[in-house]
Amino acid sequence: MKILFQGDSITDVGRNNHSGSLIPIGQGYACLIASRLGADEPGKYDFVNLGISGNRIVDVYARIKCDCWNHEPDLLSILIGVNDVWHEFGGKNGVEADRFYNVYKMLVTDTQKRLPSIKMILMEPFVLKASATEGLWDLFRGETEKRAEAVKQIAGECGVTFLPLQEMFDKAAETVPASYWLGDGVHPTPAGHQLIADAWIKAFKGMN
Repeated sequence: MKILFQGDSITDVGRNNHSGSLIPIGQGYACLIASRLGADEPGKYDFVNLGISGNRIVDVYARIKCDCWNHEPDLLSILIGVNDVWHEFGGKNGVEADRFYNVYKMLVTDTQKRLPSIKMILMEPFVLKASATEGLWDLFRGETEKRAEAVKQIAGECGVTFLPLQEMFDKAAETVPASYWLGDGVHPTPAGHQLIADAWIKAFKGMN
């Protein structure tokens, strides 16, 4: 079973700088998932991580043929959305909520047409209040929630799995500072990646 991870820096986590590693899976949640499932069921899974730091939904869609369809995965896992918000603040290059929905929906439906038997896990984008987000917190959180709602809606419309993550991080940040889980409010720490991996594996096992 080939499992393909797509997304931005939260998925990438150094997989593009693997320095000769035999498995360029990165150092984040994708690696933790591959470690756990690979150890539990040796030889059953083939894990591929093609997340690229800085990507928005339009970037993932632009490379969907070479970085998804051509690999013919059995399961596609996508985590995208925070840069569609963040890039608007820094360089006016974000992706508006309605366009985010339209492009994401097209990505999913086009992929289902191309690979009719494919399964998908659409992961909810998330933020916490820390150094990268606190300056524009209300706007950052509100806009991220719009993308999160779009992902949930698309998952329901297309009959694929939606993995909620925001509430999980909100609850985790009730007992320790938000930066314990998301170092800058966006990028997970090792502990944050473990939370994502645990949630992903639970959702994955619920699919089977």
